[in-house]
Amino acid sequence: MTATETLSDLQARRVALLAQGFGDRRPAKPGKAHLRRVFDRVGLIQIDSVNVLSRSHYLPPFARLGAYDHADMDALAWGKRKALFEYWGHEASLIPMAYQPLLRWRMARAEAGVGTYSGLARFGREKRTYIEQVLDEVRRRGPLSAGELEQAGKGAGGWWGWSDGKRAVEWLFWAGLVTTATRRGFERLYDLPERVLPQSVLDTPTPTVEDAQRGLIEIAARAMGVATETDLRDYFRMDPGETRARIAELTEEGVLVPVQVRGWGRAAWLYRDAPRPRKVEATALLSPFDNLIWRRERAERMFGFHYRIEIYVPAHKRVHGYYVLPFLQGERLTARCDLKADRQARVLRVQAVHREDHAQPLDIAPALAERLQDMAAWMDLGDIEVHGHGEAAAALREAVS
Repeated sequence: MTATETLSDLQARRVALLAQGFGDRRPAKPGKAHLRRVFDRVGLIQIDSVNVLSRSHYLPPFARLGAYDHADMDALAWGKRKALFEYWGHEASLIPMAYQPLLRWRMARAEAGVGTYSGLARFGREKRTYIEQVLDEVRRRGPLSAGELEQAGKGAGGWWGWSDGKRAVEWLFWAGLVTTATRRGFERLYDLPERVLPQSVLDTPTPTVEDAQRGLIEIAARAMGVATETDLRDYFRMDPGETRARIAELTEEGVLVPVQVRGWGRAAWLYRDAPRPRKVEATALLSPFDNLIWRRERAERMFGFHYRIEIYVPAHKRVHGYYVLPFLQGERLTARCDLKADRQARVLRVQAVHREDHAQPLDIAPALAERLQDMAAWMDLGDIEVHGHGEAAAALREAVS
């Protein structure tokens, strides 16, 4: 592979920001059509259960659109006429329904005991009769939760202390033999794909593994604009060898264009239709699991932004806070905010706000205050309280007041 073009790090950053939907004019009244366009743009959105601020899957559309109706997202994901389905894309993800055939190869491998967590794969081998019984019960009684199974069993406690019933439905979910019909609160209700997915999707022929993988790599390339091999591989969590083969094929087809990016120190590819903006103007609070920054090495390479989520770090060892949202301002990440929604008091609590070395508090505060006010209103929180932690807290407190 020989790169015929060199991009500056700033050019690459602009391409990536626009590819992710930043810099577009925000609609006055975002609706379902705008949400669909966000998913078309980014390819998938990661689901996460932490709810100290908001479930993470609601935040990437808010970052790009502003105050949309939560009910519209729920309808697309879990309503009767859903446009999204749940599966393992980049971790557990919401994915446009049209991409379901592109992931059937992963489902088939999971059914064969390949590509899932080792413990779940072992459970699939050792408990096949029990799994068949669970599948039959879902067929008879679905949709239902893992806890509603007649032989659900009891969990061992803790995050991954799954019961046998939960292990069975999760194995079936990996294998594509059940899917999420809807959610009750945040609890999955499982049902058969033929009772959940649109007939047009069910009738779509299953592509070859190679065609499906090329499709996923192209979606990832379009969503990132410019990317390295590991960036492309990570987007849908694919195998290194298969990713390299598919990249070579898409390069031969002209879908991916080899480029050099100054400062990256590794090969990169530009999506052939990626726009080349001269400037990107955007302000947004980013979920820790936002597609723009979920690959931490890429965030550091592209923005000079070293980011580690500290949810699992003991409180006294945290540097920036429990649930920290990076702040995108213009073409840089300028600050990080530790946020909490106090729903009982109807207050958005800014528990800390730290600036990046290249940014000044007085330059950050007005734009950050505006986005926080938007977020508080979107979440039906009546007030914002800024606590005194971090270099930019005082300036933000004044701007908010």
